[in-house]
Amino acid sequence: MGRPQLALGTYGSIRVYKTDAGYRACTKARDYDGKTRSIERWAKTKAAAERSLKLALRDRSRTQADGDVTAETRVSMLAEVWYAGLKDLSPVTMQAYRDRLDRQILPGLGQLRVRELSIGVLDRHLRLIVDKHGTSTAKMCRSVLSGMCTLAARHDALERNPVRALGPVSAKAKKAARALTVPELRQLRAALTYDEQAIGRDLADLVSFMMATGLRIGETTGLAWDAVDLELGTVDVRAAAIRVKGQGLVIKTTKTDAGTRTLVLPRWCVTMLRHRAVAATRSEADREGRPVFPAPLGGWRDPSNTQADLRQAFANAGFDWVTSHVFRKTVATVMDQAGLSSRAAADQLGHANTSMTSDVYFGRKVLVTGAAAVLEVLGT
Repeated sequence: MGRPQLALGTYGSIRVYKTDAGYRACTKARDYDGKTRSIERWAKTKAAAERSLKLALRDRSRTQADGDVTAETRVSMLAEVWYAGLKDLSPVTMQAYRDRLDRQILPGLGQLRVRELSIGVLDRHLRLIVDKHGTSTAKMCRSVLSGMCTLAARHDALERNPVRALGPVSAKAKKAARALTVPELRQLRAALTYDEQAIGRDLADLVSFMMATGLRIGETTGLAWDAVDLELGTVDVRAAAIRVKGQGLVIKTTKTDAGTRTLVLPRWCVTMLRHRAVAATRSEADREGRPVFPAPLGGWRDPSNTQADLRQAFANAGFDWVTSHVFRKTVATVMDQAGLSSRAAADQLGHANTSMTSDVYFGRKVLVTGAAAVLEVLGT
């Protein structure tokens, strides 16, 4: 009677032989495809050769069905597989994840093997990120690492997701959100109209538009004329300008349901856009697909460069604490003070959720959120 066949995923007895260079440990292993293969490892001592072979047998069993991710896969490769599988995320979120990979995770962990992603290794890495880059960056890195480790665990390259065993990323007490008052909004708008540098960089209208809509800086710089209806006084928010590594500045379509929205504009904002339309071109057809707020030298405006220009302009106007994001907080605050619901504010700003109740509430995406009416005060 012949020797019984090895069970799937197991190996036979380990044999160690002395060689001229040291020792060779070998055995036969039966893989999950049913084939039996010879596995060997070499080392200077007998014990080291046997240990090396056992580690190789352990790690080679942690293989996914299609062989893309294993315990021996580099973390850098795992990151690319995870990133390529992301779907239905906004361009801004995709770019944020890409930045965290390129700037924090891969420089520190990229050359490790997947099997080396232990709780201790990940905890030390996140603590370093907190010290060097702050809590917010560390929290996003933790989210990215958790997604990567979940993918590895699903492919049996890890026994479990080690990120789940980590303690919380500590954070300092958050400051209360600060918004501009209506008098401050008027003062800032007026100051920009007298700043020669801001005028040369075409910032006054851009800031006024963000005050009127609460759009993100990328959504504003990525706005094309064919998304603006001057007759109805509406704007379709469906894309954002972002800088993608290896591609440069691109206009990415907003894929999320909450991010894609149509907003009613205050009358004074429509008037401002009419003046820009007349100044930009003589015919409506020539403006199709062109940016509403182009760069000073033409073409699409880079959000990062625009942020730098805005910081300088705000500092010159005495509002050095203001960022483009403050306008989003201000729009939400003005709506809240006018008695509009948080659901309407979420629709105006393109937020996915306001609470667990509104997360499953149908019919949220109404055309008229009420922001246009309450923001008319800025045109007085």
